[in-house]
Amino acid sequence: MAPTLMDPHTADEWRAEEKAFVLHTWTAQSQWNAPTVAGGSGAWFWDVQGHRYLDLSAMAECSHLGHQHPAVIKAIKRQADEMMFVTSGWGNRARALLAKKVTEHAQMPGGKVFFALGGAEANETAVKMARWVKGRQKVITRHRSYHGATSGAMELSGDNRGWNYSPGPPGVIHALPPYCYRCPFGLTYPGCNIHCGDHIAELIEWEGPQTVAAVLVEPAAGTNGITAPPEYWPRLCEICDRYDVLLVADEVMSGFGRTGEWFAWQASSSQSKAGAPDMMTLAKGLTAAYMPLSAVVANKKVADYFEDHTLETGLTYSGHPMSCAAGLAAVETYEREGLIVRSKELGRWMHSQLREMAQDHPSIGDIRGQGLFAQIEFVKTGSKEALARWPQTPPVLRQLVAEGRKREMSLAVRGNMLILCPPLVIEKNDLAMGLEVLDELLGMVDEAAKR
Repeated sequence: MAPTLMDPHTADEWRAEEKAFVLHTWTAQSQWNAPTVAGGSGAWFWDVQGHRYLDLSAMAECSHLGHQHPAVIKAIKRQADEMMFVTSGWGNRARALLAKKVTEHAQMPGGKVFFALGGAEANETAVKMARWVKGRQKVITRHRSYHGATSGAMELSGDNRGWNYSPGPPGVIHALPPYCYRCPFGLTYPGCNIHCGDHIAELIEWEGPQTVAAVLVEPAAGTNGITAPPEYWPRLCEICDRYDVLLVADEVMSGFGRTGEWFAWQASSSQSKAGAPDMMTLAKGLTAAYMPLSAVVANKKVADYFEDHTLETGLTYSGHPMSCAAGLAAVETYEREGLIVRSKELGRWMHSQLREMAQDHPSIGDIRGQGLFAQIEFVKTGSKEALARWPQTPPVLRQLVAEGRKREMSLAVRGNMLILCPPLVIEKNDLAMGLEVLDELLGMVDEAAKR
């Protein structure tokens, strides 16, 4: 599909119109200044002036199937012709089929799914369910985690984006993160014996096991860029079993093939025979961002509780047919096109290229992640000193994003990190071209790192 072109004056008018009437997230409004997107195809999208961009961040780490995948578009149109809306008090075929698919890939036989609209709602719902099921109030999450932007989800997060929200709902305890590159315990992996995992057990003991309902963690890095060592998840499973605490995996960003598995926890589980979480929260890749939808996937133990206890929560658009039709089509596309395995294989190649790149760029301190998901942390030359104090983004990384746009690339940065997560459908030659351009642009980061 060819780009839709507009003259430069019209493009400026569109930008001004949006700036005048729209509040944009995570930015001071005076600083927002972005092109108007007109269309896309696969891993590429373009603006109203016809400038193309290779999407190396999957928009907001969510466009797993790239842009305008015909199978998902067709499913949305078909559902629109059939029935636009059915409240959750009535049944819907797309909703039922999607829930069945998700529980199968989640390896949760006998489990059930509660549908919401965004990751924050899913995480808040999972916490409510855990508190009801266990009859306890406390929930352990981690510093430098992110679970959503609603007040409750922000309190669950240990992120700087919640500094201006606190105090939120009570009962949330934050653990130190499994940050091997900058271990908060001053230890070195693997000699540390995964103390970051045992730290969770210590907190449960200090708080009183009889008061803790759940542990909520991201099994793989989100935008905070912290990837736990492979032994961490099995340790958490054992700890939660030991204390009869529910384990909730926030797979909002890492689910549906992003890390080379259907869900990130499965990588560690397959290696260690560790169990599944009691609940998973999903969004983003659930529909590949084609429609708003999120989910709480509950195992049989949790789901059975609500057989004779009222589920005292609900949303008008829970399990919306249009969104579920998009989700079902997305999951079927992951299956049909072998995209989960492709993410693992192409991701292995991408990470090897990044490791080679690091040898030529002293500003690269660490490369983390797996599958088509990588976090590159930058440091000052000859040290592990960050380019800027967290969560500030160094000016050179903002410049990197701007220069990337000029070179037809869309990049995402946060703090001292570049986050790479292209659509799972990206062509290898496009990814190779993008990495080549990134290699060239990193020269400016190397220069800044010398100062």
